Amino acid sequence: MQFFGVPFTVFGDDSLQYLNTIEGKRAFIVTDKNIIKLGLADLVTTELKKANIEYKIFDGVEPDPSIKTVEKATAIAKDFKPDWFIGLGGGSPMDASKSVWACYAAGIGPLDISPSEIYDLRAKARLICIPTTSGTGSESSWCIILTDTERERKVSLGSYETLPDIAILDPRMVMGLPPQITGDTGIDALCHAIEGYVSTWRSLFTDGPGLVAIKLVFENLKKAYDDGKNEDARKAMMCAASMASACFINGMAGLGHSTGHAIGGLFHTPHGRAVGLFLPYTMEYLINGSDKTASRYAEIARFCNISRDNDDKKCAKALVDAVRKLAKSVGQPLAFKDTNIKREEYIKQMEGLVDRSINELMTSAVTRVPESEDLEKLFTYAYDGKSVDF
Repeated sequence: MQFFGVPFTVFGDDSLQYLNTIEGKRAFIVTDKNIIKLGLADLVTTELKKANIEYKIFDGVEPDPSIKTVEKATAIAKDFKPDWFIGLGGGSPMDASKSVWACYAAGIGPLDISPSEIYDLRAKARLICIPTTSGTGSESSWCIILTDTERERKVSLGSYETLPDIAILDPRMVMGLPPQITGDTGIDALCHAIEGYVSTWRSLFTDGPGLVAIKLVFENLKKAYDDGKNEDARKAMMCAASMASACFINGMAGLGHSTGHAIGGLFHTPHGRAVGLFLPYTMEYLINGSDKTASRYAEIARFCNISRDNDDKKCAKALVDAVRKLAKSVGQPLAFKDTNIKREEYIKQMEGLVDRSINELMTSAVTRVPESEDLEKLFTYAYDGKSVDF
């Protein structure tokens, strides 16, 4: 038995106006201080006022939201008693909003959220997610990534119930997004779609959005990066991010994410940059050991007009080259030696990096599951910028 779930999605010009049609009494907005500073929260609250919905804003979400932040926000929500939660921002506020909503509605702690439990969250409140970046696709995903600051690790949580009820993709929320964030988040979307398309958990339902998302990213990310006011590119990237999320969350991500999460937990590298940097190395690793995955990469390359070669491995390697070329064009480092991580510190943390990666569920969803020795080599090659030859 497999599942495919996506939220009711509103997209295109003036999508935020949908907010003034919802019915309810109180909305609890989970966001960060930068979103408030940019005035994006005002666009949301203006529509809530038209619907006569009282609101309260929690703007304390930090990058890589912590368990403590979720607990703090949940305590405030319990006093306010909302019937709507609104996650407003990038992946961090949206992930935090899912967690706060679940903790509030089910009366549990953040680490208690489990896919094996039935909580009936909607008996108490519902969730709307509004992205202000085009990458994480958290608005179309039930997955929650929190940071355990005491153990210096990222924790993947979630339940099919924590899929948002409504996703609103309004291009006003991403117009003028800075180039660095555009690059980081756009490469994250590409990683979601590519890994979801080759996952051993994929299905016929995930293939379509995955392929279209990849093509949209290749065609539009550089345009959005070069010109933050390119409305057509921004709209395309918003749709690409949500479709990429629908692909991977209804299947599974892969090694780029499990290794990237490890780096993020120990070195606090931005999520999209970390997983995107690892993506071509893990693709090479899979091509070298799995004809099945090489053929899937070849399908992507042909669909996106990257290569028309009849040889699957040549096509697959052309896709890897295209990923690296795109990443470089949008300001992404191609090796960890080009980041602010010192080699001696990187090597010192190797045991922790390998341990975190091997214990990620995503590591099991690929056709070539690595042992610790291979993971250590992958981390080393990615630091040095060396193409994977094993």
